[in-house]
Amino acid sequence: MPLVLYRPSKRPLVYEVVRLLTSTISTSSSSASAKWISAIKNTSSPTKSMQIYTQMQRQSIPVDSFAVLYTLTSCTHLQNLPLLRHLHAHISKLGFTSNVYIMSSLLHGYSNACFDDARVVFDEMPERTIVTWNTMITGFSRSGNLNKARSLFDEMPIRNTASWSAMIASYINSGHQKKGITLFHKMLTHEKLKPDHFSLCTILRACGHMETIGLILGKSIHGFIIRHKYNLNVELGTSLVNMYAKSGFLKVASMVFNMMQYTNVVSWTSLICGAAQHGYIKEARTLFHEMQESHIKPNEFTFTGILSACVHAGLVDEGRKYFKIMKDYGLKPKIHHYCCMVDLFGKAGELEDAYEIIMKMEVDANINILGSYLSSCKVQCNFKMAERVIDRVMEMLNPEKDGGVYCLIADLFALGEKWDDEERFRRLMVTQNVRKTRGVSFIRSVDK
Repeated sequence: MPLVLYRPSKRPLVYEVVRLLTSTISTSSSSASAKWISAIKNTSSPTKSMQIYTQMQRQSIPVDSFAVLYTLTSCTHLQNLPLLRHLHAHISKLGFTSNVYIMSSLLHGYSNACFDDARVVFDEMPERTIVTWNTMITGFSRSGNLNKARSLFDEMPIRNTASWSAMIASYINSGHQKKGITLFHKMLTHEKLKPDHFSLCTILRACGHMETIGLILGKSIHGFIIRHKYNLNVELGTSLVNMYAKSGFLKVASMVFNMMQYTNVVSWTSLICGAAQHGYIKEARTLFHEMQESHIKPNEFTFTGILSACVHAGLVDEGRKYFKIMKDYGLKPKIHHYCCMVDLFGKAGELEDAYEIIMKMEVDANINILGSYLSSCKVQCNFKMAERVIDRVMEMLNPEKDGGVYCLIADLFALGEKWDDEERFRRLMVTQNVRKTRGVSFIRSVDK
């Protein structure tokens, strides 16, 4: 039975595209099949590939492994599990389950859509390539099973640079920076492999989370890049910029940025966020304006960085402006943008504006936003404003994680001379075994 996935009555525009693509292909020609396969390979979208493939089935055009492979490859990133299973069944019917390239492509698709299915395919594959092993290492890492990922890595009969990069990325993406760096060192010293751009970017990302040690290692990696004359492409250059910016070395980050032939929104955002994080407020704002002049569209993280800069400097009017122009770029504020605005207004003593932001949020306020607001109320000695959200916060409290907020609410009851409520709440804290986490507080210092 032919594979039928096409419904012309529901997608007339797509049908017209298929008609135009296939109208010039003669089924009577001896090279008809090759022309259909070429049409699948060169089409611009997975939907069109599937439409052409379906037309081949309907018109009884012989389907070879290339037609299946090109169709499957175009669809693997869609994460469409029913479609993948449908194609899998068709592959089995056509007898292509022993084709390592087709099965590798199918494995990649399943690893994105349903990893359990990917595991079944991997176990049943009569022949495996390095690519299939690497796919499974990444898949186990994404599912949180690092031990299995490492076990597969150790079992591999042959490993290439991509294999090492996959395992290194698995460690670092899971927060195990030291294990990732140790494996990277082993790749260089024991295996004598030259790292690719991907592995260098991964290691530099880890350095950005390791403070002083990370900076030292990052400088060493930078020297390695220079000595071995790596091309400073957008990804590698951005990774260096991000590493230096997070470490507070804005001058070096800017030097690398200026050396890059091409930059993108991530490069600009790394500089802006690094400047904001380390108190270079004027520089952050200047960079943001230069980014706009360069016609680079800011993303949500860019606005998080520039709003954070406004919070650090207490620039209320500027913060309002940046928050409003998000809409000009087609961006909807996320929870971190609202958190910046509540913090900004709260620090400035504009509690009504902070409360208005909370009430008009398009997403539910979390404990961080409400805790920040209550902290501002305490600093401003304004229990009435705090009272508006205390009940809401109390419904969200977790005794194991929110000890600081418990203490803050008790202090606010005392501030409002609600002595019975304070006593009741402190007894509740004892009953629930609430302990304030060391070093965690919503209370800010106030300049006197």
